[in-house]
Amino acid sequence: MNIYQELGVEPLINASGSMTTLGGSLMPREVTAAMVAASQHFVDMHELHRAAGCRIAELVGVEAAHVCACASAGITLMAAACMAGTDQARITRLPVTLGMKNRFIVHQAHRNPFDHAVQVAGGEFMEIAAEVGELESALEDDEIAAVCYTYAWFCAREALPLAEVVQVARDYGVPVIVDAAGQVPPAENLSRFVAEGSDLVVFSGGKSIRGPQSSGVILGRGDLIEACALNDSPHVECIGRGMKAAKEEIVGLVKAIELYLQKDHGAEMALWEERVAAIRAILATIPGLSAERAVPVGIGYLIPYVAVAWDERELGVAHELVARRLREQEPRIVVRLVDPRTPGIDRPQTWLHVHSLQEGEEVVVAERMRQVLLELACWQRTEPPEDR
Repeated sequence: MNIYQELGVEPLINASGSMTTLGGSLMPREVTAAMVAASQHFVDMHELHRAAGCRIAELVGVEAAHVCACASAGITLMAAACMAGTDQARITRLPVTLGMKNRFIVHQAHRNPFDHAVQVAGGEFMEIAAEVGELESALEDDEIAAVCYTYAWFCAREALPLAEVVQVARDYGVPVIVDAAGQVPPAENLSRFVAEGSDLVVFSGGKSIRGPQSSGVILGRGDLIEACALNDSPHVECIGRGMKAAKEEIVGLVKAIELYLQKDHGAEMALWEERVAAIRAILATIPGLSAERAVPVGIGYLIPYVAVAWDERELGVAHELVARRLREQEPRIVVRLVDPRTPGIDRPQTWLHVHSLQEGEEVVVAERMRQVLLELACWQRTEPPEDR
């Protein structure tokens, strides 16, 4: 019996990817060992934050870095840094922004569920279309604190290129902050957005980097990184006090980044491709089903997965029902459901992500999905399933 079963919780086979609701990722042994070692000593948290930031900045090749509780917390800290800076009186007042610049320019295409992370700090949004003229007009507002830019597979609609946004914003003296939470691999993206002129960029530590789930890292300009730190725990009177990163998480993330930058990314990609091919070969035997290799839209999180689709009327079974059966049976398997409202998707799909699988689980997932589909498909039964 494992630690979760002792609590009455049954672990899952995760074919849905690096999802917060599924625990992020699995940490390498070296990361958990570093966290255990860190747990055995007291330390000055201010000193640890500075040392960890210096080490990460050196590893990545940027001016400065700050470890935060997660990418969402990092967005809040970046917003706070752009509004309050290092002014302690302003830091203490947030999220009350009286007397501060508190408006954040954002593309309409980049509005997303994590907008609240800016609003938590007291920020307000000003939307623009993908037009330089609209960006320039918005930057004329004296209350602009920063331009927000998001890279994510769910923000696939048209937006101005980051380099162009940075160039225009710089002419107005306005910083650009970037949410790049899941934008590795490729590993080069860790430094790419800063190299393109972004002032602050946040990444999740608990996705492909495989650090602690409740960790993130902000990279960028030294003065704004200092402001992020002052708006964060262990300082008391600040918006980030309740978003504290523990000493174990800070040390664990440093180790995870060290490992991530050292690994053989080509070999890892080859392993993922083998898993994709294995799943496709098993599912190819089902009439009326397509199982295609795909990669996320955009420039990050470029990990191959299997996009499975079928005509629900033709097979007589819905994607939601298959996903529910997979999760209910043993071993419990979680897949990602995608509906046509997702940009670039024209029909319901089930995505099978291979990077969150352990050795051999790709065969388990594919065989189980094949079995469930064949049991439910209309030509295999005389009566429809009750919960179709």
